Amino acid sequence: MDALDLLSGDAQAFVEKVWASRVHVHHTDPALLVDVLSLADVDHLLTGTAIRTPAVRVAQDGAVLPASAFTRSGSTIAGQPLTGLVDARRVLDLFEGGATVVLQGLHRYWPPLTRLVAELEVALGHPCQANAYLTPPGSQGFAVHSDSHDVFVFQTHGSKQWEVHPAPTEEHEEPRAVLLEPGVSMYLPTGTPHAARAQDTVSLHVTIGINQLTWRTLVDRAVREAGATLDLDTHLPAAHLTRPDVVAAGLADRLEGLAAALRAVDAAEVAAAQADAFLQQRTSLLGGSLLDRTQLAELAGDTPLRRRPGRPCVLRADGEQLHLLLGDRRVSVPIRIRAAVEQLRDTPELVPDDLDLDPASALVLCRRLVREGLLEVRR
Repeated sequence: MDALDLLSGDAQAFVEKVWASRVHVHHTDPALLVDVLSLADVDHLLTGTAIRTPAVRVAQDGAVLPASAFTRSGSTIAGQPLTGLVDARRVLDLFEGGATVVLQGLHRYWPPLTRLVAELEVALGHPCQANAYLTPPGSQGFAVHSDSHDVFVFQTHGSKQWEVHPAPTEEHEEPRAVLLEPGVSMYLPTGTPHAARAQDTVSLHVTIGINQLTWRTLVDRAVREAGATLDLDTHLPAAHLTRPDVVAAGLADRLEGLAAALRAVDAAEVAAAQADAFLQQRTSLLGGSLLDRTQLAELAGDTPLRRRPGRPCVLRADGEQLHLLLGDRRVSVPIRIRAAVEQLRDTPELVPDDLDLDPASALVLCRRLVREGLLEVRR
């Protein structure tokens, strides 16, 4: 099950009927969500690793505590001091005293969330991030508030009572009570006021923040492209503070030029450029690549390979070249092997001998795409 289906129940219906418009609650198999980040996983991160701020923050009574309240100094690596090192004992003491522990940016260092976020980014076309909130029984980390981005939230331990208020355009509606427990996920559009309180057990939930791109992003790109054809970097007239008519006339000329240049901008090209940029600036997903690279010479025609989870593979033809947009990079190959590349893109698992290429060329292509991170060896 891909990430958007997992969190929404039906990816297509979510995209067409829910996105950016209304709250959505979905029930699924609890194990599918618990496996992403369990209470034992959080225990390991807090007590068994050298986790540091800002990966952890602590909130109590609606306020974020200073890092000095739960970090320590004095540790070094190779003689260099480690700053912001989380003191597990102090964090646990604060937690027992009613504080909420927040693990921030988990998509950067917790593999299950790295994969989930990567898949969600490709499905939505918007950048995403993941935080987790560990709340003691009966506590509320933050008062009613709203976020400046859309979110998915899902519970992986205990339960939490959410109070979801209507949007400003729905003032006639009453707040909605939603009980999140393992197996329940909820989508909140930007600006939805909400608060949550743990019930009679420890609560752990994950928030996927969607840092949505807006039409302003594309318009700004189009304006930059159009503006590049104009002479906008020359000086304003000297003494322009006392010559507003001269400034106004010069600005009017340039605005007319910009309007003409904007009319000539190809909207399809701007949209494609935005998509291409997005598909080359995602987080690298390279788990297992060290093993794969050290054994590239042993890769043979019958070596089982698979598409790396969460990796996009979008093809762009350009004359005699075929560009593969792989999330964090662009790879170019001859257009004549397009059929084999499409086979790799569309087949979750295969061996090099399955490709519609001669054996030597198939090995060259597969070895390169293992090195680039699109494929991994199935062990």
